[in-house]
Amino acid sequence: MSQLTKRKIYDYKAPNLSTGVINGKSSNVLNWDDVRFNWAYPMYKNMLANFWTPFEINMSNDIKQWDTLSKEEQETFKKIIGLLAFLDSIQTDYSARVSEYLTDSSLSALMQVLSFQEVVHNQSYSYVLSSLVNKQEQDSIFEYWKNDEILKERNEFIAKGYERFIQEQTPQTFFESIVFDIILEGLFFYAGFAFFYNLARNQKMVSTSTMINYINRDEQLHVNLFTNILKEVLKENPELDTTENRQFITKTFRKAAELEIKWGNNIIGSRFTGITMDELEAYIKFMANKRVNALGIERPFEGYRENPMRWIKAYADVNAGKSDFFEQKSRQYTKVSDENGFDEL
Repeated sequence: MSQLTKRKIYDYKAPNLSTGVINGKSSNVLNWDDVRFNWAYPMYKNMLANFWTPFEINMSNDIKQWDTLSKEEQETFKKIIGLLAFLDSIQTDYSARVSEYLTDSSLSALMQVLSFQEVVHNQSYSYVLSSLVNKQEQDSIFEYWKNDEILKERNEFIAKGYERFIQEQTPQTFFESIVFDIILEGLFFYAGFAFFYNLARNQKMVSTSTMINYINRDEQLHVNLFTNILKEVLKENPELDTTENRQFITKTFRKAAELEIKWGNNIIGSRFTGITMDELEAYIKFMANKRVNALGIERPFEGYRENPMRWIKAYADVNAGKSDFFEQKSRQYTKVSDENGFDEL
């Protein structure tokens, strides 16, 4: 099987307009008015429009509320934050590695923005935890992913898909790694997101949930980016657009959904008012179907065509402004400072 070639720093003999997503020719000089894919520049503008930092969000109300949460709510809150930190950490590294083999300067640029946003997401998890718990407990939360067997099974499923590409860079392993990426960003966050949204609709930890919503909005754009890349790769490389690879997508998403349901049952179950395991399972299957359908591939689950948790308004329109997901109105920011930040109790 052919190997992938890394993108050159520059190439006098190649055109600015690339000849391929992978194994193409490109000068590596980026001119946004001369790019190959008409969706690339609008996506770049949307990613910039989404720019935010955790410091924009005043955590003082969440700090006051933290001790009023039940022990079960607190434990689930901390464990999900720990999981999200793991996912965004490996995603930052993967996106940098895969970018080396994108022989299109506009896609490489988009990947740089994506990697930066993943770093901001990780910062936000530290920001939330440093507001609520001491340093020792925060460190413990960031170690959680190493010790929970159900979580390890789920995380290794993704990590092994990435590792195959890292060990051997071929068009096939590239294709497979993109599928795992769409699972990570488009499915494996969503049980955790649902927990925070359910807290917020019960007027609990609204600042944290607003931050989660901004992350959700970023991840939706990331999913769209990798979905577009995968579709372009299959179009440019028809030898990859096989029955076996289409079945790989469906089967891999089915397995991923099963792992997400297993973890969701373990971490959330039906223990919290407003969200049941039956609803959560249906929601995960709905999201899996939605992601696979966007690729033009057979859905992994019969039915599940509608969102069973309609109260989650998690920015289906990624062009929406910064707003409260449960109120859908403009949010007035209060920048955190020494006067209104962690010490305002």
